[in-house]
Amino acid sequence: MKALCWHGKETIRCEEVPDPEIKDGRDAIIRVTSCAICGSDLHLYGGFVPGMKHGDVMGHETMGEVVAVGRDNTKLKVGDRVVVPFTISCGDCEFCRRSLFSLCEVSNPAGAEQAKMIGYPTAGLFGYTHTYGGFPGGQAEYLRVPFADVGPIKVPEGLTDDQVLFLSDIFPTGWMAAENANIKPGDTVLVFGCGPVGQFAIRSAFLMGAERVIAVDQVAERLQMARDGGAETIDFSQHEGDLQEQILDMTRGRGPDSVIEAVGLESHGSGSLIEKVQETVAGKMERSYAFNQAIVACRPGGTISLPGVFVGGVPVMMGAFVGKGLTLKTGQTHVQRYLEPLMRKIEEGAIDPSFLITHKIGLEDGPDMYRTFQEKKDGCVKIVINP
Repeated sequence: MKALCWHGKETIRCEEVPDPEIKDGRDAIIRVTSCAICGSDLHLYGGFVPGMKHGDVMGHETMGEVVAVGRDNTKLKVGDRVVVPFTISCGDCEFCRRSLFSLCEVSNPAGAEQAKMIGYPTAGLFGYTHTYGGFPGGQAEYLRVPFADVGPIKVPEGLTDDQVLFLSDIFPTGWMAAENANIKPGDTVLVFGCGPVGQFAIRSAFLMGAERVIAVDQVAERLQMARDGGAETIDFSQHEGDLQEQILDMTRGRGPDSVIEAVGLESHGSGSLIEKVQETVAGKMERSYAFNQAIVACRPGGTISLPGVFVGGVPVMMGAFVGKGLTLKTGQTHVQRYLEPLMRKIEEGAIDPSFLITHKIGLEDGPDMYRTFQEKKDGCVKIVINP
């Protein structure tokens, strides 16, 4: 089959790889009808995340048609249309029983090594380094799905791939980010980053009762998409030196009730001396500017929600965080927890996730589109691949 494979920093190739096979009785194989390039994939593309090997198949936002089912899988049958969560979860361990699916104790075969780094194992992930199990990803013609009697959700008749594909990751991730922000009716929410997760966080915040959402970015197309979703916007490139003053002006000097930091390790600061020193020392790897700006921006006693990806240690304004009495909630998304309720919202017409799609391509176009997405060219916000 054809697949998009990692071959080093900024090197993705479309090439032939072996077809997946059933390895366990709970497995399923799907023929991929739609998949997507995620902002998290750009961290791999940019060489920010260790643990990749040459030839690894990329991708963790995938859906398709079931073409084979393991003997112990009674949930799925050949012909079912399904969306596959990016988290691989057993459904039986202590954390899965608590609906903390991204913390599954069982699904990551590299869990023992991972635990040496972070203290405990967490769930395996599709297409996201050998630290998370080395599972082949879904930017391919076919995908093996472990624990397929737990993860995939069947797609109701009448819904298109474009409407439901993002249940695999970014819609639940934006929703959980808003949920973690402790939003009360009438609240003002600030969102750093208007990429795909930020866009879904904006719309989720409104669905949860936020009165106002203020979104910060510097890409014109993303800012317009945020406004289309009801947000007020700040162009960061126009307010690098006075961003906090602008936020205070827009919130009557009080600050937002909660802040969603949807940027993560590749954020950019205002060009300060500290920033330049950090980038020199760290080799322009992980940058916590958006996170620290979130700490500054959030009102005292407020909540910061962090769906943005980090890998290692970063400088944090802990004095301000503690002094202001802030709460922080974060974590990989427990996708399976949200699949049914968010599918209902799509069916009811509360949201149509297809608004996000700006580009649709075939697998052969994937390598070039990775660069387009990374450089934010051609109005690119979200790429869907139809193998």
